[in-house]
Amino acid sequence: MADPQALLRDARVVVLYDWPSEDVPDTLTRAGYDVIVFGGPNPDDVFRNELRDGEVVAHRIGVPPTQADLVYSFRPVDELPGIVNAAAEMGAKAVWRQTGRDDSGERDPRGCAASPDESAQALALVEQAGMIYIENSYIADAVRSIRPHP
Repeated sequence: MADPQALLRDARVVVLYDWPSEDVPDTLTRAGYDVIVFGGPNPDDVFRNELRDGEVVAHRIGVPPTQADLVYSFRPVDELPGIVNAAAEMGAKAVWRQTGRDDSGERDPRGCAASPDESAQALALVEQAGMIYIENSYIADAVRSIRPHP
């Protein structure tokens, strides 16, 4: 089993495919990661987050990243094959997926619960591409545990 904190300690560039709340991109940006966000339906809806005067600001870069250490997905499992292919093309070591559901199936922005079938499907996709799969940890909490920020 992969250690989420170890992956985060080694990561520099994190690419986000959606998120459950602003806590995810904001926490990653404030912790010093180079955060690139796919922020819309069009292929050029790509943004880079940066910290300016204490505020997280996104600016359009318009092109997909060519490199990533970690790819985070808050998308349905049926979209995962395309995300995994993109992650592999970027040279990512891992795909971190979050469902936004708690153990009872209710919406929870920190929730990471998935059905056993969904977990197995996602794990197989990611491992077949030669990457590590993480799904049982809320990424913003994991980041805060290793890179606290004001």
